Amino acid sequence: MTDNDEGTGPAPGPGPGSPSGAISTRLNWLRAGVLGANDGIISTAGLVVGVAGATTSRSAILAAGVAGLLAGALSMAAGEYVSVSSQRDSERAALELERRELADQPEAELAELAGLLVARGLSEDVAREAAEQLTARDALRAHARVELGINPDELANPWHAALASLVAFTAGALLPLLAIVLPDAGWRVPVTVGAVLGALTLCGWVSARLGASPVPRAVARNVAGGALAMAVTYVVGTWLGST
Repeated sequence: MTDNDEGTGPAPGPGPGSPSGAISTRLNWLRAGVLGANDGIISTAGLVVGVAGATTSRSAILAAGVAGLLAGALSMAAGEYVSVSSQRDSERAALELERRELADQPEAELAELAGLLVARGLSEDVAREAAEQLTARDALRAHARVELGINPDELANPWHAALASLVAFTAGALLPLLAIVLPDAGWRVPVTVGAVLGALTLCGWVSARLGASPVPRAVARNVAGGALAMAVTYVVGTWLGST
């Protein structure tokens, strides 16, 4: 087994079962939600602006937007379900392997746990004592957290991930969809572009704050990507509409 930086117990630093680990998990979910909404905004905006470049028919734009929203949300949910299911299967397999190793060679596993704690900064005597106490309390949980970075009680739930992705994408996609169908024909594209760029600015700011990264760079990257997507699809839509 290899070392992992997400240990808990007496080792320094928060782990998946600690309060800090729980906060980190919630922040990861929030960041994933922001990114899902961001995808919904950009993909739907590109679609409806492109259709608006080809036609002024409100019903055609609405139909394309709704279809894009449903397809994107379901695709995101399915992809997240498959991805998280694979992660959960891997975690379960790792836990089962660890369970067998603990049953077959408990002394070697105890020495391995102590070595991991030494690598995290504890002295050999303290690490050995801590490993013995953790093993006596719950050997599998100790190895899962310190060695694998897994909390056996909080394995990833693919249904939760799929639902979160579906909701986040749908929430993001509704903004450009409403912005393109509610105004009059002459205002549809300008209103949508303004609303989308404003929403992308907010998403970039939030994601940068959650990730502790530079805000201007994240916002500029987000806005530039969305603006480019809308510009390209609008040009292509206008060209197709004229031909």
